[in-house]
Amino acid sequence: MAGVRPDDEGIKPAFGLAKRTEITYFLPMTMIANRTARRIVIYVFDGAQPIDVSGPLQTFDTASEEASGAGGYQCRLVSVGGGAIRLQGGMTVLTECLPKDAQIDTLVVPGGPGVHVARQSSEIVRHVADLARRAGRICSVCTGAFLLAQAGLLEGRKAATHWRACGQLAREFPGVRVEPDPIWVRDGSVWSSAGVSAGIDVALAMVEADLGSAIAGRTARRLVVYMRRSGGQAQFSTPLTLQSVDGFGPLFEWLNKNLHRSLKVADLADEAGMSQRTFIRHFTEKIGMTPGKALEGLRIERAQALLTSTSLSLSEVARRTGLGREERLRNVFVRNFAVGPTQWRQRFNERA
Repeated sequence: MAGVRPDDEGIKPAFGLAKRTEITYFLPMTMIANRTARRIVIYVFDGAQPIDVSGPLQTFDTASEEASGAGGYQCRLVSVGGGAIRLQGGMTVLTECLPKDAQIDTLVVPGGPGVHVARQSSEIVRHVADLARRAGRICSVCTGAFLLAQAGLLEGRKAATHWRACGQLAREFPGVRVEPDPIWVRDGSVWSSAGVSAGIDVALAMVEADLGSAIAGRTARRLVVYMRRSGGQAQFSTPLTLQSVDGFGPLFEWLNKNLHRSLKVADLADEAGMSQRTFIRHFTEKIGMTPGKALEGLRIERAQALLTSTSLSLSEVARRTGLGREERLRNVFVRNFAVGPTQWRQRFNERA
């Protein structure tokens, strides 16, 4: 294929995502001739999320260009048998079957709707485990954490995944210490990231660890992304799913109407018609968080909406969300997002 050449060790080039054709998408992967290039293997399966593959791939490829001969990355797309793999949404990529003696510096496992089928395949799970044993560093993107967990690679470790999948990952793999909010998590040689675009964040973090902050910063500027995003994935997610949980729909509606009040857990228990102790137990089991945490989540969500769609003062936002004082509003935002409400408004206000 034009523009693709083998490296100086005679390795057959891999292909990824890029130029659109009538039938499929192809992206030639830059093969670096430099012998000091770090070898990145991105594992691909049917139904993987395209950005989970292309995001880290583009990050490492751009970092190689910025390194300009000072060491970079050699990326390969790999699957069980090689050949064409259809990603979520219909995009097709060509992969290779990695030789058993091929060395790996970093193994990247993407997520996507196909991950739950992939992790039921004993062949795929064994293949991932084998590649991981040869890799100096392992990384999952989004729900790729499920495939790592299925292969036993996250046991006893901290891990991140998409915020919507945190509860499921914790339930199915109790030995994994699921971190629900960080954009990415590192536990020794195992890295994991939150949803979708967080694959770029974790790839940038690995570039910084490998090549230094200067190259990582230049790479981020080329990609037009933050080198380090402030806050966690909660700033982009709905913190509570009461409306979709059987038995708590009426409570959710009542809370939305009374959120401006100085509510306590006892008030919620009374509204649900339960003793406080029984309410806390049932609520935590079904929702996956304590009532107090959920109440704060609803207040934060209301505050986000007011900050991004109105010009209300911070004290008025605090009053309308039941947080009471501006100081408490500020403390809640800093604790959850590492930025204050003023910075949040400046970044996301629809009226700006």
